[in-house]
Amino acid sequence: MTERTIPDFDIDQIARSGQCFRFRPLGEKRYALVAGGRYIEIAQAGEIVTFDCPADEFEAVWRPYFDLDADYGRYKGAVAARDKYLQAAVRAGSGLRILRQELWEVIVCFIISQQNNIARITKCVENLCSLFGETCYNRSEQVYNAFPTAARLAACTADDLAPIRLGYRAKYILAAARQVASGEVDLDAVQRMDYAHAKAALMRLTGVGVKVAECICLFALHHIDAFPIDTHIRQMLDEHYPKGFPLRRYKGFAGVMQQYAFYYELVKQ
Repeated sequence: MTERTIPDFDIDQIARSGQCFRFRPLGEKRYALVAGGRYIEIAQAGEIVTFDCPADEFEAVWRPYFDLDADYGRYKGAVAARDKYLQAAVRAGSGLRILRQELWEVIVCFIISQQNNIARITKCVENLCSLFGETCYNRSEQVYNAFPTAARLAACTADDLAPIRLGYRAKYILAAARQVASGEVDLDAVQRMDYAHAKAALMRLTGVGVKVAECICLFALHHIDAFPIDTHIRQMLDEHYPKGFPLRRYKGFAGVMQQYAFYYELVKQ
């Protein structure tokens, strides 16, 4: 067990924010998470967060994953006092963090996310992992499944994916998996690129348009200036920022503001 006091952190908000689809609730403010092939259980009481792992694993894996070295108080403090909408969004999602997720997983998850909702995306991802992910064991010898590799999915057919009920997204995932497995799109190279070049490279993948590429840049590559615009964010911008969102004010971390707004729209529904 590793226990830390972490300000500006709320595991409920993070788990429900639509960034990652492999959180599983275990109880009040308790979750199991599979990320990067690893399994962890996390519990929170106030600012005290308990990670079910040794301290060295926490430092090497989970501290960067949850972006714990970043000062989210500074990000929130940058919001203009006169911006009533964003002030309310920050209050609603005050414990959000931008996760540093595995690139291939985020690509597939956000291809699935198109014209979809969080509950259904989560189910699709769970089934994809159960059917095609490597079988692993946690510290209690319970079985869990890692996220399937590009090579594994590249070997699948449309019929193989049919039980997951991905619809038109299945052919996008198969094509993208083959592009990655063949080296046509080099994900190691993408991880070394700046935001603009990474976004352009990702859009070479079948099924990845501008919005999905920006989600991948934000949630996997940690280009936190990425500002994905989906239907909810477009409606928010039209209603509250008809002259345009003040991106210049939040240069360098506009994606953090996007996430506060996205979560606020989510919880208001």
